[in-house]
Amino acid sequence: MANLKEIRNRIASVSSTMQITSAMKMVSAAKLKKAQDAITAMRPYANKLTELLQSLSASLDADSGSTFSDNREVNKVLVVAITSNRGLCGAFNSNIIKHGVVLANETYAGKQVDFLTIGKRGNDILAKKHQVIANHSGIFDDLTFDNVAKVAEELMELFVNGSYDKIVIVYNKFKNAATQLVMTEQFLPIVAVEDGTSTAADYIFEPSKVEIVEQLIPKSLKTQLFKSVRDSFASEHGARMTAMHKATDNASELKDQLTLTYNKARQAAITNEILEIVGGAEALNN
Repeated sequence: MANLKEIRNRIASVSSTMQITSAMKMVSAAKLKKAQDAITAMRPYANKLTELLQSLSASLDADSGSTFSDNREVNKVLVVAITSNRGLCGAFNSNIIKHGVVLANETYAGKQVDFLTIGKRGNDILAKKHQVIANHSGIFDDLTFDNVAKVAEELMELFVNGSYDKIVIVYNKFKNAATQLVMTEQFLPIVAVEDGTSTAADYIFEPSKVEIVEQLIPKSLKTQLFKSVRDSFASEHGARMTAMHKATDNASELKDQLTLTYNKARQAAITNEILEIVGGAEALNN
């Protein structure tokens, strides 16, 4: 059994760790509320804009379609992996990295698959075995629409100039503080929905449907990427809050076990001392 000093040191260490994890949990909980409100307010707008664009794209003639809807033979794929800049958030980052590797090695096996990372953790791991063309970790330092829009413009340019035939986004979708869903969304080319409905019967387009689509596409793509980053940002704080909550509970349980062990060891030491004293006294009497 470890001596009393060693047990006391372990109890102090666990108590210190528990204070840190508890503080991190409270910080993440405070940040989560703001991030959750932001993504909840944004989703209806982003989803409706994407739905409108897809419906319009489906109703356009093939010859009048946008270059962003150009379905080329897929030989080169770019995966946009959205992770976080920090760890201590459970499987949040590893789930995205694993899914990205599956896309590269299985889903798009035999094709050129490169990565563009948003988040330091994803970049550090993926860059070891895969080609990472760019890393935009600084976005989380100032998460605004304008900063994310610059990355979206970069992605659009890579698709238009033929550098890549397909671009997909992999990110964590926020469901609640304890649950994040790994999502894979096609960014480019734009997927046109074919549900048999005709938007022309419901709307009058001015100046023309083609011109409206051309103006909507960049805005819709920027909004789609911003929504994905916002989702990931909220998911990160939810995952970290949950992870730190579990870590605090585990530290508390370990502290209780160590305290019990310490009390048993101290009791045994006191009992031995009493026996020695009694034994010595008996020896003197005899």
